[in-house]
Amino acid sequence: MINKIVADEFEATKDIKDGAVLMLGGFGLCGIPENCILALLQSGVKNLTCISNNAGVDNFGIGLLLKKHQVKKMISSYVGENAEFERQLLSGELEVELLPQGTLAERIRAGGAGIPAFYTPAGVGTEVAIGKEVRDFDGKPYLMESWLKADFSIVKAWKGDSAGNLVYKGTARNFNPMMATAGKITIAEVEELVPLGELDPNQIHTPGIFVQRIFQGKQYEKRIEQRTVSAN
Repeated sequence: MINKIVADEFEATKDIKDGAVLMLGGFGLCGIPENCILALLQSGVKNLTCISNNAGVDNFGIGLLLKKHQVKKMISSYVGENAEFERQLLSGELEVELLPQGTLAERIRAGGAGIPAFYTPAGVGTEVAIGKEVRDFDGKPYLMESWLKADFSIVKAWKGDSAGNLVYKGTARNFNPMMATAGKITIAEVEELVPLGELDPNQIHTPGIFVQRIFQGKQYEKRIEQRTVSAN
């Protein structure tokens, strides 16, 4: 069995060059690859195209890369928690492709499954449909959307083993599993790196065949975007 363990986030991301297309797992700040994002920040790599549900917040997650102008284009479905993202979008500094969340998820899944295009009713009659083919099926219009693939998919899991098998925990099992299948190279950072054979095969969410590099992350902050608590 091939051992896919690398030393750390710097070793895992060292060959990500300017202009790369990246998928970054997570939903809001839940399940994001915190360590790899910080490694990219330190490397100074630029002109990145980032495919992610959202762009974190101003001072955490992908928001850190935006603040240093390392991102050329975002393909996302939600921008509401990041003022710098909004500023760069409105000023024309950042190219943004906004998609319905289900469309984003299915385009990523299609990329991993080798399906180049599919039809969906989401976005018909809106700006999302501009320049795209629309066809009727059973008397209803559907919009053709194409797959999304990446040079590198960077995901975060709860547990993983030396073969790259991954288990996600709770809400962190969001965009990570589908993104893991859609990159030429998939990098996984995990909270716990366990010996091969320790994971229950029936509980594995991402088989190791999709993962090329894995390492145990450290000092996860796991921030919360909006904390709502009772007054009492």
